[in-house]
Amino acid sequence: MSVFRPKYITFDCYGTLTNFQLGKMTREIFADRIPEPERMDRFVSDFSAYRYDEVLGDWKPYAEVLKSALERTCKRWGIEYDDAEGQSYYDAVPSWGPHPDVIEGLSKIAGKIPLVIYSNAMNEQIDSNVAKLEVPFHKVFTAETFKAYKPRLAAFEAMIDTLGCAPEELLHVSSSFRYDLIPAHLMGIKNKAFVARNHEPYCQGYGATEIRDIRELPALVGL
Repeated sequence: MSVFRPKYITFDCYGTLTNFQLGKMTREIFADRIPEPERMDRFVSDFSAYRYDEVLGDWKPYAEVLKSALERTCKRWGIEYDDAEGQSYYDAVPSWGPHPDVIEGLSKIAGKIPLVIYSNAMNEQIDSNVAKLEVPFHKVFTAETFKAYKPRLAAFEAMIDTLGCAPEELLHVSSSFRYDLIPAHLMGIKNKAFVARNHEPYCQGYGATEIRDIRELPALVGL
């Protein structure tokens, strides 16, 4: 992607800006039941897959997404599901802070280009995470706001319509092709940046520029 000055820069939050720690929590919670590292890797991967599947249908509260995904994972593995453990994931989310590179990178852009978040979160969760980013955001949308989780195109439609801009005027930034960059591509958002956080591989063919972290983002917009 050549240098492009967008009307808005839109971001995924968890995983891209905020250090998403569900995998770390899972390894801690289930360490006594799945002590083998290779089996734990598969369990964490299955939990991630079921979370993705849970957000593809009609909107429901994020606590239900997490609990249902964990229950399905436990069933698949023959492990008894504990609802309190499912709730513990939801309760932990607001305590998470940003990746080490995020504040430095965003601070070079904030005030020059409006920053926007669309997060697969609840309204009661996101404010704490955004405050830890230490820069002002023009808008912060959640799946609860529009009753649509990414990767559903309805989520991107609602965001674009509310901002009152064309898809071509946005730069969308995410560490996930599955949740963000593929549906953004389908919605006609031509300018995209993939943040290589090592939880998803780069995917060719979707027109995303790969950056190592948010400190490389200002250069993409000429700052």
